[in-house]
Amino acid sequence: IYHFHQKNGFACMMLSDVFELVQFLFVVTFTTFLLCCVEYDVLFANRPLNHSHAGTVAPDRSKVTLPDAVLPAPQCAQRIRASGWIIFLLVMAAVFWLYRLVKVLCSLLSYWEIRTFYIKALNIPSEGLCNYSWQEVQARLISLQRRQQMCVHKRELTELDIYHRILRFKNYTVAMINKSLLPVRFHLPLLGPVVFLTQGLKYNLELLLFWGPGSLFQNKWSLRPQCKRAGARRELARRL
Repeated sequence: IYHFHQKNGFACMMLSDVFELVQFLFVVTFTTFLLCCVEYDVLFANRPLNHSHAGTVAPDRSKVTLPDAVLPAPQCAQRIRASGWIIFLLVMAAVFWLYRLVKVLCSLLSYWEIRTFYIKALNIPSEGLCNYSWQEVQARLISLQRRQQMCVHKRELTELDIYHRILRFKNYTVAMINKSLLPVRFHLPLLGPVVFLTQGLKYNLELLLFWGPGSLFQNKWSLRPQCKRAGARRELARRL
């Protein structure tokens, strides 16, 4: 619900996902074109190219245009077919793109459900979502809980309950870093202590701890039953 509000509703979220797919296709296509379909010796004038008109004998090296450096389509396709690495990378890119496409189609159903929730339960129309602050949406959620008991484990929701849910994984991450459980601080020669947490490392830690197949959580929110037993902690830690 919070994500839906911050991303400005159904249309914006779907357009964002679709443009990500298009962007990935463009990057892969353009990179392949630059690797296989451009004659760089011609482009940088390392090889003379004759642009002379009738009656001129010396080749003009100072006037190289982009079409001169672009290979014809059959020659470009032949270069791609001749490179096993390029074909392998294109296949991997196609598999990843299809995976992203399936995720976008699944997200479409989720976005539509949240859109329906906003309209029917919170009485906030899609076209008017941008006129509502998050505080107003939150107040309607709290009011709805009093009438319909959405969360079964509590009779009344508070703003703190909602923020704990939204920031749950972030709070876990911050706590683990504060307790030095995650390896993000290193001592380097000459440089001394440094903090190292790239997006790739962060992604891997989240995959292991929060939403991967072997994570501590089920359904993205609730801890697995075995994680709640104190006696099983050592065995769980060994598996992790």
